[in-house]
Amino acid sequence: MSETVQPQLLHLVIGGELLDLDHVTFKDLDKVEVVGLFPNYATAYAAWKGKAQQTVDNAHMRYFIVHLHRLLDPGQDAKSSH
Repeated sequence: MSETVQPQLLHLVIGGELLDLDHVTFKDLDKVEVVGLFPNYATAYAAWKGKAQQTVDNAHMRYFIVHLHRLLDPGQDAKSSH
């Protein structure tokens, strides 16, 4: 039986406290939290949303989804649109 392998569109979720709300500059890089590495946007979004909701009382806490697949293969989006 052959298995169809789904392409991995790796996403990284990270977060931490920012210096101010106008820039994406972390207050302390040693305290940046790596939430995890995820195989697709949907699972990364669920993790991001959960962490963001936990820290809603701190306006300076921000979590981000980093599209690692775009960094690893910048032409990937162009290839998939053809």
